[in-house]
Amino acid sequence: MQDRNDAPMRSDAQRNRERILEVALAELTRSADVPLSTIAKKAGVGQGTFYRNFPSREALVLELYHHEMQQVADAAAQLLQTRAPDQALREWMDRLAQYAMAKVGLADAIRKVTCAPGGPAKPGHGPVSDAIALLLKANEDAGTIRPGMTPDDFMLAIAGLWQIDPHGDDWQGRAGRLMDLVMDGLRAGAPGR
Repeated sequence: MQDRNDAPMRSDAQRNRERILEVALAELTRSADVPLSTIAKKAGVGQGTFYRNFPSREALVLELYHHEMQQVADAAAQLLQTRAPDQALREWMDRLAQYAMAKVGLADAIRKVTCAPGGPAKPGHGPVSDAIALLLKANEDAGTIRPGMTPDDFMLAIAGLWQIDPHGDDWQGRAGRLMDLVMDGLRAGAPGR
């Protein structure tokens, strides 16, 4: 007999869950303090349906974080299928920057959830680190970046991204210039140059 938690979700239940996540992403990006009842109402579901899917604010915020991180991570392999490794890396960097700037509100919600006494641990960025490793390896194998770069090196190099004001007039230009600078640094000393 299959455990109830292992049973496939009905299609209407799956649509409700996806709608909740879609609305929650938009609302929590705008404000980390949006009431859960507002999210449920805008998603067109009742409180029972909402809480059956997400029993707490923490569960909702962490699910959103994992989902969004997986979307960014999955883009790396997709880009490598259709672009040269260095082009895939540079385009992925732009996607990461867009994600970082667009999801500032979600970052605030994550901070509030994980900093609360007794709250869950801050989620890791494992899928993104795996995507970075995939992109770096493809570029190292192609000779388009210097050898020996690690995902940690890459994260340190782009750390300035989180200092850019996402509400500023030129955040895209500033992020683009920073990513170009990082890419130039990765290319310096590449054997294929």
